[in-house]
Amino acid sequence: MDELKQKIIEIEKISSELEPSEKFRNDYLQHIHEYANSFINDLETAKVFSDGRSDRNVLSVGAGKISLPELIGVFKHEVAEKGINAASGSHLGYVPGGGIYMSSLADYLAAVTNEYAGLFYASPGAVIIENEILNWLKSVFGFPMSAAGSLTSGGSIANLIGLTAARNHHGIKSDMIPRSVVYLSKHTHHCIGKALKIIGLEDIIIRYSELDEKLRINAERLAGQIIKDKADGLNPFLVIATAGTTDTGAVDPLFDLGNIAAKHNLWYHIDAAYGGFFILTEERKELFRGIEMADSLVVDPHKGLFIPYGTGAVLVKNREAVTDSFQYTANYMQDSANAITDLCEPADVSPELTRHFRGLRVWLPLRIHGTEPFIACLSEKLLLAKYFRIRLSEIGFCTGPEPDLSISYFWYPSVSVDEDTYNRKLLELIHKDGNVFFSSTIINGKFVIRMAILSFRTRLRTIDKAIEIINNIRLRLEREFGYK
Repeated sequence: MDELKQKIIEIEKISSELEPSEKFRNDYLQHIHEYANSFINDLETAKVFSDGRSDRNVLSVGAGKISLPELIGVFKHEVAEKGINAASGSHLGYVPGGGIYMSSLADYLAAVTNEYAGLFYASPGAVIIENEILNWLKSVFGFPMSAAGSLTSGGSIANLIGLTAARNHHGIKSDMIPRSVVYLSKHTHHCIGKALKIIGLEDIIIRYSELDEKLRINAERLAGQIIKDKADGLNPFLVIATAGTTDTGAVDPLFDLGNIAAKHNLWYHIDAAYGGFFILTEERKELFRGIEMADSLVVDPHKGLFIPYGTGAVLVKNREAVTDSFQYTANYMQDSANAITDLCEPADVSPELTRHFRGLRVWLPLRIHGTEPFIACLSEKLLLAKYFRIRLSEIGFCTGPEPDLSISYFWYPSVSVDEDTYNRKLLELIHKDGNVFFSSTIINGKFVIRMAILSFRTRLRTIDKAIEIINNIRLRLEREFGYK
């Protein structure tokens, strides 16, 4: 026994390095704090895109110990300065994760305390906080307090949970799949197709609804298709609407689609991952009339609430339809089963059993700041999108239909070369410049440049800078390549 104890004492001297002293903790925090401040302070002038490759050898694990200041230098050069700088307000290409500062402090607290947020028994406070966030979301979107909900890693898992509930509610088993029908838009996010595949509905009949001139689902045509499918002996069971499509920011006619789904007893799922929080603005509140009719709803706080990546949410009115798939127990978890609570247990409504305390990154900023600055930020993005489109038109660009929200697209109507060729070259040079970032998409077979204005750091000066860069590159194309 003495020999065993001595061996434990010896090895403890090595393992205790994982618990640094207060002095070392303070030193480490100081290094991190200094870099974080430098990063934030330099965002205005830093490149937003670099296509340089990170050095895998430098980033490899197991090459020996390196000091924290050295590692911060590695992180800065090989991670933060490569690819898309998603923290920059000049990131206008994809819908960004927000990354507000208060959330980073919340993540620090959650990591230090290491709260397990999967079960009430393990951390009643963490589970209560997450339930209170979900209750706030229910009040925002008009859902009953009895609805189930989950904070997820993002829209993909949130949509997976909602569609699983739809499958369970309608009892879609293997023999029913070939004749069961789901209705959605060509502009529905691709994670929907992924989710249908994961939950065993890969071979379901998918009807892509006709769209109107603003690329929204045509409710009248959808109703006619459902009636026809029923007459043909098929089993329509699911309508999927989008409140803020990824390509164009369009909001489907939520109220009309909700009435159609209710009339035909179809599950009504709304993906509002990008656009949902615009309901908080006076300018767009009316667009979301009917969102309360959804059977399941997805929103992403890491988009419209500017929280860091990895924060989605789903609300489902039929709690049983969710727990039928995700509520499991095991012998080693029998103690937790004795906890008496009417709260929604996170592990019972999600594929995740292991869950870090992601709710704190939503709760802390909302308690510190209140909702007013978040709403102001959303209204600001709507105005900036309008302003951007006007400025683009002034320098000769086409801007497509008026967007419902803050995503739009544009292209230059070249007369000297193929328009797609021109705009591909334009975007290539914008990316090479690296001081502003846009993405591209295909709309009705046409290559267009896509703008997504949602970063809380995107300001009026950001848009003015972007216009200047775009126009300078346009003039360069004309000089160097003869493109007009």
